Amino acid sequence: MNQRSLYSLLLVVWILCPLLSHGQNNFFQVGTASYYADKFEGRTTANGEKYNGSKMTAAHRMLPFGTVVRVTNLKNNLSCEVRINDRGPFVEGRLIDLSRAAARKLDFIQEGLAEVRIEVIKESGEAIAGEATHRKVYDSPQEISREYHELHSKTVNPKGYGVQIGSYGEFANMVAVVEHLKKSYQKKVIVEVAVVNDQRVYKIIISGEKNREKAEDLKEALKADFPECFVYEF
Repeated sequence: MNQRSLYSLLLVVWILCPLLSHGQNNFFQVGTASYYADKFEGRTTANGEKYNGSKMTAAHRMLPFGTVVRVTNLKNNLSCEVRINDRGPFVEGRLIDLSRAAARKLDFIQEGLAEVRIEVIKESGEAIAGEATHRKVYDSPQEISREYHELHSKTVNPKGYGVQIGSYGEFANMVAVVEHLKKSYQKKVIVEVAVVNDQRVYKIIISGEKNREKAEDLKEALKADFPECFVYEF
């Protein structure tokens, strides 16, 4: 096996490694964080509290209310601790919705989104909505959802310009977006696999434009579905 073939094989194996770790006292995820808009100030959260943007709280889809997690911004390595008191976010590709105070601690107020790692540092005995009170969402292998994908992977050396759709910390989200792009836009899609603080981040890029003007036109065509996309130069 030559060096290039070995590299390709290792890359495929690397991509297929799970990003989600479950265990009795070990839970972490990598994905995209957002933060509450000001209009939600004072509204009732899923556990009955009032949202207060100055408090260190967050919304997560499944962690029990009262769970404390450490959130680390993978771009700048800033961390903070938040308590889960709400459900969400309900936007595809989002992992956690933070209070404004937490987003300020992580320094992504201007960007609006950040790739983060979350890890449980204090478990909670509170009930999960719709689940038995004695059952934790992360204490059993049966809790892990499984998906199977047929992949055709090869290393490429792109040139010119493209449009970056977004960065994804979860493999399943990345695959879903790639499949949607291929079906809807009939364009060449490549995935850049980066490692940020020992965590994989998947950058999805539509490539193949030879000049920036055409890439700008493509970006405008994509903005309806992907408002945060931008031109990417290889």
